[in-house]
Amino acid sequence: MNIRIFFLFSLYVLLVSCAEDKSLPKAPVYSDATQWYISDRQADADMFYVISTEIGDYQLKDGTVRHLADTYLEQTRQPMYGEMLGVDTLTSGKLNYYSPYYRQCSLQSFASDSAAIRFNIALDDVRRAFAYYLEHQNNGRPFVLAGFSQGAMIARELLKEMDESVFQRMVAAYLIGIKLSADDLAENPHIRPAKGADDTGVTICYNSMKGEDANYPSDNGSNVLAINPVNWRNDDAVAELITEPSPMKPVHEQQKDSMTVQLDTKSNLLLVKGYSATDYVLPLIGTTTSYHTREIWLYRDQLKENIQQRVDAFLK
Repeated sequence: MNIRIFFLFSLYVLLVSCAEDKSLPKAPVYSDATQWYISDRQADADMFYVISTEIGDYQLKDGTVRHLADTYLEQTRQPMYGEMLGVDTLTSGKLNYYSPYYRQCSLQSFASDSAAIRFNIALDDVRRAFAYYLEHQNNGRPFVLAGFSQGAMIARELLKEMDESVFQRMVAAYLIGIKLSADDLAENPHIRPAKGADDTGVTICYNSMKGEDANYPSDNGSNVLAINPVNWRNDDAVAELITEPSPMKPVHEQQKDSMTVQLDTKSNLLLVKGYSATDYVLPLIGTTTSYHTREIWLYRDQLKENIQQRVDAFLK
């Protein structure tokens, strides 16, 4: 117990020091429309999307180095807006779309001893944004909760903290590009693994790897939840995926890849074979065997169709 008290006190001291740090960006105010990307399509259901890591460490004119995004600074708003717009365009279809700017951790933060503290600041921002969305924007409609990478880590915590009455309106949660453990499921009864294409109140999760590489990590059972987003199955049935390989080039300038996507039921990783692009490696922490940066792009058509399919099932 003494160790726990010491840990909590240390965490408090660190948070206070962060709050007093001049390098900490101003907290976003979610009654301010500039702190949102919104597409109001007058639909019967919404999508609330939390973006992934779009910034690195950056320097202000006075030399101050920041590790968290400034939601009022164009330098860091622009890449965040790019993902908001891209995911809205590719996946939300006819749904209303809400995505908050937040003080996300920089890419370098995830290799830092301060990662947990910085993540808590990012999480608190989105926690406040989600509360504002529910009170002022949602108007009691069903909603899809979605996030990718850092955004999926935050969405996982929102799901854990979600009030039961709110959870009953959640069509599904798409936690893309993170791994969920047995402890995650035990601690979060709202995480209910998707078993097919149209079940609701469930969580969709997957992580893609280079299938030609026999040395992909086994995870030793630490990753317990996954579904194949091409065939929406939990078994090892092989699915065929034909699509353009890169979001970095105009679609009309690319040849389509013919890929196979198979869920390895031991590691719960998606094994992708036949992918030709070479521009997918994440700086600093990426590897050539992980297709992490392409988790939405490769399956964009399947995600868009499936999100609408689950919404339709929920509304019926």
